[in-house]
Amino acid sequence: MKTNETKASIDRIEKRMRYISGIIKQKGRKILNNYPITSPQFVALQWLLEEGDLTIGELSNRISLAFSTTTDLVDRMEKNGLVERVRDTNDRRVVRIHVLNKGKTIIHEVIGKRQQYLGEVLENFSEEQIEQLYDLLSYLHEQMKEVEKK
Repeated sequence: MKTNETKASIDRIEKRMRYISGIIKQKGRKILNNYPITSPQFVALQWLLEEGDLTIGELSNRISLAFSTTTDLVDRMEKNGLVERVRDTNDRRVVRIHVLNKGKTIIHEVIGKRQQYLGEVLENFSEEQIEQLYDLLSYLHEQMKEVEKK
């Protein structure tokens, strides 16, 4: 059982993470305002770039949207020249979503601007603090994945 002091720390950490998440979302939306994509399209394109070509079902699971919503999202991205549907070479019944150059360019530019912003935020951190922050965030991420498996 957690002590009252630990519970208070968890409350403070959750609140701080919520604030940080909100700021990141706001900044991300501001950056996206300069591009012809929506936040859900950005998330979908990121997954496709990181994981490679995915089916709509796979993409739907990754971005936690309904299959029909993901289909509409992909339709709009395809119409805007960001992605294309490609038949799987091993199984012609399977259709995968492939990111086109326009989509790649937008994602790389947006991520670059997000990294530039983070660089500004971390300006007064020492190299050691940046490494500690990275290590702690990595550990937190791993623990979140472990708890999710249970």
